[in-house]
Amino acid sequence: MIDTDNKHQAALDKIDSIPIVKTLGIEITELTEDVIKVRAPHDRTYDGVFDSFHGGLLMTIADTISCFLIIRRDGPDVRIATTDMNIRFLAPCQSDITAEARFLKAGRTLNPIEINLFDDQGVKVAVAQVCYIKMGQKTPKTGVANSQ
Repeated sequence: MIDTDNKHQAALDKIDSIPIVKTLGIEITELTEDVIKVRAPHDRTYDGVFDSFHGGLLMTIADTISCFLIIRRDGPDVRIATTDMNIRFLAPCQSDITAEARFLKAGRTLNPIEINLFDDQGVKVAVAQVCYIKMGQKTPKTGVANSQ
């Protein structure tokens, strides 16, 4: 369910250029203006103390896909920053992870997002919230923020 308009392709190109995407092997399975779903492989190299997907990496995935959601909606030149984030771990994850993010509120400035993370058996292993602040767009000539 990936559409092919120009804004969408520009968002995908921007996402592909983000180093953590390749590092964690994040693969987009669905991307619209309202929802994103991704998969990331379980790499035992990054396990935590209990032989399961490290919680810090689960939070990193939640934060990263929240960013994707805003880039898809507002374009690749949007300037954003995480203002806060939290996660509640519900079960260990010993498989690949599937994460789904949706806007709680798609605001002009603040954008709280809810992320649910599931293991390969469909068990919800964590729920997170991430809030991003939008700081405008880069202007093409100067690269300086243009407040909107």
